[in-house]
Amino acid sequence: MKIMVTISTYNERQNIGDLITGILSLGRGIEVVVADDDSPDGTWQIVQELARANPFVHLLHRKENRGRGSAGKEAFHYAVTKGADVIVEMDGDFSHHPKFILSLIERTKDFDVVIGSRYIKGGKDLRKSAVRRIISRLSTWYSRKALGLPVIDCNSGFRCFKRSVFEAVPPLSLKSTGPSIVHELLYKAFRKGFRIGEVPIEFEDREKDQSKLTVGKLLNGMYMIVKIRRGLI
Repeated sequence: MKIMVTISTYNERQNIGDLITGILSLGRGIEVVVADDDSPDGTWQIVQELARANPFVHLLHRKENRGRGSAGKEAFHYAVTKGADVIVEMDGDFSHHPKFILSLIERTKDFDVVIGSRYIKGGKDLRKSAVRRIISRLSTWYSRKALGLPVIDCNSGFRCFKRSVFEAVPPLSLKSTGPSIVHELLYKAFRKGFRIGEVPIEFEDREKDQSKLTVGKLLNGMYMIVKIRRGLI
């Protein structure tokens, strides 16, 4: 079984090297695909050096059509074209820890989409900011209700997909250019009848640097969820 982990990055120089090392240390021939939006801090240069030394590391150095959604689509598409049977996506800041990857993969025996969840039994949101934890809870509740998804943590970007999901929902057919790709893909997979499960994870504060989440991005995400439900994207 060919497993590829996709990571969309922008200015993650302080985290990406250690993160890739942690993923590769899991073994099982896991490969890493980093889609970097030409980070000014040189994130892509670190990945490029790692890729030159290790064929299990792949860099997509993106200079056009940048954005979280566009990077995610390109990374998914690349993994599919390289023959991946299972595709994992995660953030590049250590808020998603590599130690949970194998448990996500293991559950693909029973599900087509497996979500790393903060909110099911055994899961934890370990961020220090109570405000951020509350906002995340409310946002997750809104997303779940608006989209009618049988998922507790439908905002989670730590997920694992069988190849069959992307054969039914081709990555390049996704329309979200920003973070709403998380909801668009999950909703379309659900509508196609794919089985969705969750496994507990511990969601942590990013290891280094600062969060890129803003109020504006959060409000835009809520608006995009309405468009997804109405079939506008």
